[in-house]
Amino acid sequence: MNQKNLLTGIRPTGKLHLGHYFGSIKNLVKLQNEYQSYIEIADVQALTDNFDHPEKVRLNVREVAMDLLASGIDPKKATMFIQSMIPEIAELTVYYSNHVTVSRLHRNPTVKNEINQKKELFGNTGESVTYGFLGYPVSQAADITAFRGEVVPVGEDQLPLLEQCREIVRKFNHIYGDTLKEPEAVLSEHKRIKGLDGNEKMGKSLGNAIYLADSPEEITKKVMGAVTDPNKIKKDDPANPEVCMVYYYHKLMSGKELDTICKECKSGARGCVACKKQLIKNMMEFLKPIQEKRHYYEQHPEEVDKILEEGTKEAQKIATSVMKDVRKSMKLNYFETGE
Repeated sequence: MNQKNLLTGIRPTGKLHLGHYFGSIKNLVKLQNEYQSYIEIADVQALTDNFDHPEKVRLNVREVAMDLLASGIDPKKATMFIQSMIPEIAELTVYYSNHVTVSRLHRNPTVKNEINQKKELFGNTGESVTYGFLGYPVSQAADITAFRGEVVPVGEDQLPLLEQCREIVRKFNHIYGDTLKEPEAVLSEHKRIKGLDGNEKMGKSLGNAIYLADSPEEITKKVMGAVTDPNKIKKDDPANPEVCMVYYYHKLMSGKELDTICKECKSGARGCVACKKQLIKNMMEFLKPIQEKRHYYEQHPEEVDKILEEGTKEAQKIATSVMKDVRKSMKLNYFETGE
């Protein structure tokens, strides 16, 4: 195994969906065989949007863990842990906050986009943006460096966050000496997965997501309502599959049937209802092994809790070691013998 450390985080704001699977989890399952992987369930960062509903975050920690385990994350290969249980992350966040200006945070494209979305939802003043939300890149830098993260799997939209982490590391090392590792990005194979409504982002708040734990009834209802080519009026009208969300998902999970689906769609030999029913069948077959494994963990929650507890203890060891180095570099190692 390549001994480089990989760090990734998932916010427990709800059950995971196909966007998470194809955009991140599928790649993580492969990378856990190549790197020493640390998977953080980022409950503290989830509180930036849910600080007034901590019970929601707490509930979703286990839900996310079950989805990850069901999708192929192996606790023998990857260390899964809970962010809030590692106090060193919070300590690093405070230290790093002195190395980043407010104006730099506002210029971060990822943060800027999310702030603009909040302004659209809550008004144009931006007063709904909290200190914790604005400082998300600083917290993320602490997440990565607390575990000597050298490799971080990200989508293209997250590259600005990782670059800000690299800036913090370089500045810290310049001031205090070579202490922290500068992480590199590993781009996901898939870009952000679109929603059933054609939105560029699949998400719970948008109501356009297929969840890994969705029942056959839920999948059927959602797929039957998916957006298709608006110019296809009658069943036998030729259509453009490239503007159809049903075909978009066929490309993700219909394999050898894809060429036939495309040709029949373009020629008018395939109706939208039949195409949707085939997608539902293929989607259920794809999700079946994931859901069977998830059902096992739902029946054995104590196993999930044990995996999280043991993973958190293992993660704690490396974070403790990193903080010892950081405090020494910053001359904050008071009362340590021989220092």
